[in-house]
Amino acid sequence: MARIFDCSAESDLLPGMRLARGAIGRGELVVLPTDTVYGVAADAFSPDAVQRLLDAKGRGRQSPPPVLVPGIPTLDALAETVPDVVRELVTRFWPGPLTVILPARPSLAWDLGETGGTVALRMPDNRIALELLSETGPLAVSSANLTGQPPATRIQEAVDQLGDSIAVYLDGGPTPGPVPSTILDATAHAAGTGPLRTVRAGVLTEDELRGVAGDALERSP
Repeated sequence: MARIFDCSAESDLLPGMRLARGAIGRGELVVLPTDTVYGVAADAFSPDAVQRLLDAKGRGRQSPPPVLVPGIPTLDALAETVPDVVRELVTRFWPGPLTVILPARPSLAWDLGETGGTVALRMPDNRIALELLSETGPLAVSSANLTGQPPATRIQEAVDQLGDSIAVYLDGGPTPGPVPSTILDATAHAAGTGPLRTVRAGVLTEDELRGVAGDALERSP
């Protein structure tokens, strides 16, 4: 039976975070708030947990989840190459609604799905999410909804869609969504073969990104 913890109450926050850490460690799923929408999280380094996340959403391996990280230094631990312009972007927009796709380190012992050797990374601007990440390390996180349904911006919306497939729900109140993070593909730029490319429009506008990346960002049609 899934448990819901009201993280606005100290009496719920501490046991909720403790049980969430334990659930992640056992390969179970946790729903947590982010600075965009609610997300469903799994241990990024547990293939069984990641598969459990995909199954809960009704999602195939061809749609691998992004990985949330606790800080900018984690970039170099997970990405094989980080271009200077990407460092400038994350310095400006992390924590925040920017997801960056980079070539993953081939030595990493994980299986996020059909990634093509890449990983999508983001540092969320949410106290509860960052506290959990600081204790668990990187988490595979996808929006807390069934595939094809609107993303959850309130905990009850996530409960209604995901039910007992989740071990722990952390209720952080309404999130700013439903607009998701902006996703930039930096793999071509990292390889020296092309510009940064916006693959999903989101909270951050092209003008905001271009203010940092300049001509390294491909212009939209």
